[in-house]
Amino acid sequence: MGARASRLLVVVAVVLFATVPEARQNAGSAPRTPPAPSAGAKKPWTLARTSWGDPDFEGVWNYATMTPFERSRDMNSKDVLTPEEAAAFEQDTIARRATANQTAGPDWWDPGTAVMKNRRTSLVVDPPDGRVPPLTPEAQKQMAARGRPQRNNPEAPEDLALNERCLLWATAGPPMMPGVYNNNVQFIQTPTYIVIYNEMIHDARVVPMDGRPHGTMRRWMGDSRGHWEGTTLVVDTINFIDKVNYRGSSQNLHLIERFTRASDDTLVYRFTVEDATTWTKPWSAEIEMTKIPGLIYEYACHEGNERSVIGSLSGTLATSPK
Repeated sequence: MGARASRLLVVVAVVLFATVPEARQNAGSAPRTPPAPSAGAKKPWTLARTSWGDPDFEGVWNYATMTPFERSRDMNSKDVLTPEEAAAFEQDTIARRATANQTAGPDWWDPGTAVMKNRRTSLVVDPPDGRVPPLTPEAQKQMAARGRPQRNNPEAPEDLALNERCLLWATAGPPMMPGVYNNNVQFIQTPTYIVIYNEMIHDARVVPMDGRPHGTMRRWMGDSRGHWEGTTLVVDTINFIDKVNYRGSSQNLHLIERFTRASDDTLVYRFTVEDATTWTKPWSAEIEMTKIPGLIYEYACHEGNERSVIGSLSGTLATSPK
């Protein structure tokens, strides 16, 4: 072997000797491929998106719950029940419903109203006491003067409540509120519009998403405009007619709804009510909606509700003094 070949063999040996510790070190500190997840590991949740990139809310969501709207005063500052307290509350409520004189009957209650989602003691989350702020003095006077519909002795259709006339139900909103049944809403999305379609009374809000300003016409469900704040859908609604009276609100009602998808089957719905004419300060409520595999069914109630309205007015006529 020549001197040149010998020198070459020495260089190769030195290089190999030097790289062996480095290879061993790399092999012990960082594997080339990530380890396979364990059998019980939960995959991180990924927000579903539409084909154009917006968060995907499509489908049917149920917002039934047994959680009270306002916190009972005997709860004081307790905003969340223990699992044992929540179970007892659910059982007591179901027992009361079974014996209550409900028009629809106890079997009509939406199954979702048999649970307390998150075990919260109220849907109202702001103010922290879980109760709607006091009415303004002006609102108190207006409510006293307005009175209640003459349901027991109606003389005209206008004397009946809006839901009896199939014009508006609080369940459908806006804002949407849990009720006895039909607590389902479907979202239909396009790049420029979102349709919020409620099963109760088949109301559908077509919400523009293209940045256009509010209109000037007053509507039963107000005039809504939507936009995205990150992954939260924000729907801003004004221009309600004065007949709506959500919990005593005036036509100055300003409603801000926020929808945030928290998981594949959970959509957090939070709304803020602003009406300085009615309440001493704004307030907010929050409901967790659950995605369901069911369908939206037709609610056969139409404006005028001929059976109920005619029956109520005929009964008044028949029993009125001659």
